Amino acid sequence: MKLTQYNDPIYGFITIPTPFIGKLINHPYVQRLRRIKQMGLSFLVFTATEHTRFQHALGAMHLATKAVASFRKQGIQINDSEAEALYAALLLHDIGHGPFSHALEHALLPAMAHEKISLALMTDMNRELEGKLDLTIQMFTNKYTRGFFNQLISSHIDLDRLDYLKRDSFYSGVTEGNINSERLITMMTVKEDALVFFTKAIHSIEKFLLARRMMYWSVYLHKTSFVAEELLVRFFKRFEQLDNATKNSLGTVALTGIASNKNPEFDDKIPYFTELDDNDIWVTLKAASHCDDAILAALANMILNRDLLKIHIANQPISKTELTAKREFFMDKLGLSTTEIDYFVFAGSLSTQGYNLEEQPIKLCSLDGALSLFDAFSENAHFPILARKDYKYFLAFPKQNGYFS
Repeated sequence: MKLTQYNDPIYGFITIPTPFIGKLINHPYVQRLRRIKQMGLSFLVFTATEHTRFQHALGAMHLATKAVASFRKQGIQINDSEAEALYAALLLHDIGHGPFSHALEHALLPAMAHEKISLALMTDMNRELEGKLDLTIQMFTNKYTRGFFNQLISSHIDLDRLDYLKRDSFYSGVTEGNINSERLITMMTVKEDALVFFTKAIHSIEKFLLARRMMYWSVYLHKTSFVAEELLVRFFKRFEQLDNATKNSLGTVALTGIASNKNPEFDDKIPYFTELDDNDIWVTLKAASHCDDAILAALANMILNRDLLKIHIANQPISKTELTAKREFFMDKLGLSTTEIDYFVFAGSLSTQGYNLEEQPIKLCSLDGALSLFDAFSENAHFPILARKDYKYFLAFPKQNGYFS
């Protein structure tokens, strides 16, 4: 089997490392990622963020090949089966994402995080592939004896984050997220089967964590794309309340199959979920923009026409008095009930944290092999900022009364 190359704007040419990885890329579950935008509705603000989960999956897999090469150069033993399993894990880690990525993660399938869905789809693929993903699944679920493989998939500084920060920074044009992923990979090593970093990487680690924090406030939690995603969630909350006949008239086969199937077992929904992508959502929004349900039609048109709610950001929680006043004002102005106003006037909070002390800590390794914690390192002047959980509070409400005219 000829090994394919992909021309990537971030890394140049990405070579598919083995025929089996090439076979996985051609699987429909992976090809579906071509039809799912990496950054949801962020393109409403950052107009070039049209890149896909497929591009990110290839990028993360590519970084896995770099990590394996770096470890082997250091004399760390990684056999070909382990290497291929890691490549597969990074390629498949996001196959559980639904349309618009995180925006609809819990709206379409409540209590089903994308990681759990990814595992279910990997397991389904593994049956088809007669167990060839066994080791990949062990690494993904942290059940493999060499724990550093799981840390490369999911940790404070993993290959997933190293790709998406650099990629999202490139496409959004927000240069604060442009981290040096290759340097961080070369600064990785393994001690007692755990992932650690050489001490000289301290400033690169700080820059990475600060860049991630900046990207959250500047891009991922940008108020305009955030309120658009909140409207999309509310659209599907309203859609869920419709009778099945109306759902069938508005939604695609895949979407109505998910929405109408009340069976809590995800395995029964796999045929619908694996056909679902961003296009299903756009088709449904366009159909709903002319429907008889005034609330659903208004929500659809607000998203389609980028005629979004206003959103005010504050450093203190929105008071109940202020929220109640806004609700009552727009209930009267728009003629909405106490339950209907929830779709258009709401408050809440946004938060992010650069370094979560409750997660597995980053460890540093000195030249003599001694280990120390990143948060205890004396040169780390930025740590108090990184460890602090920052909050912002918002109040969203309509701009005018044209939504129901």
